[in-house]
Amino acid sequence: MTLTQAPQGFLSPTGVEIAFVLVGLVTFGAAIVTVTTRQLVHAALWLVVALGGLAVEYLLLTAEFIAWVQVLIYVGSVVVLLLFGLMLTKAPIGRSPDADSGNRWAALTVALASAAALVWVVVDAFRATWIDLDGPAAGSTKATGESLFRHWVLPFEALSVLLLAALVGAIVLSRKAKADTSPTDPKAPRTPKAPHAPKAPTDPTGPESAKGGAS
Repeated sequence: MTLTQAPQGFLSPTGVEIAFVLVGLVTFGAAIVTVTTRQLVHAALWLVVALGGLAVEYLLLTAEFIAWVQVLIYVGSVVVLLLFGLMLTKAPIGRSPDADSGNRWAALTVALASAAALVWVVVDAFRATWIDLDGPAAGSTKATGESLFRHWVLPFEALSVLLLAALVGAIVLSRKAKADTSPTDPKAPRTPKAPHAPKAPTDPTGPESAKGGAS
């Protein structure tokens, strides 16, 4: 009699799968707090927790390269840029009444519909796909680089050209706006101002002395 390995299922989760679910719950809670809090600084800090949780999820799925890209770009750059923007614009540190637009129910409806559609698409696309977490890492830097530059070279180059065009456009727009708001060109000839006419001298004796002389 030969023993066969039992198929994987949701009723017999492994330790990695349990950790994946727990980290997912923490990430989901941090994302909810990010979009519901009225304190902008707290929202930025909770966004760090949410993005860090996504990086941990990528690590648990053996996507090491994507996890470190998530940390370096989103946690280390986007959130820092957001905090710098809050400090430079002198945003209120405490509760901000402007953070609530009053369309909470409409936003909740759109968010739930988008989440349901995304979950349905992902589940339908990867219903029978299983990741061997005990085998070699499928998302390492080597595997990601080979897949990217072997099968996705043209989209990668097109994306780089698109980003370059966006960068050049931003520079052109900023220079044009600076030229529009700058004062007159210093090289342009200036018209000399007309000299002021000298004021007539006033009589120090005044009208009283004139009356005395007449008398």
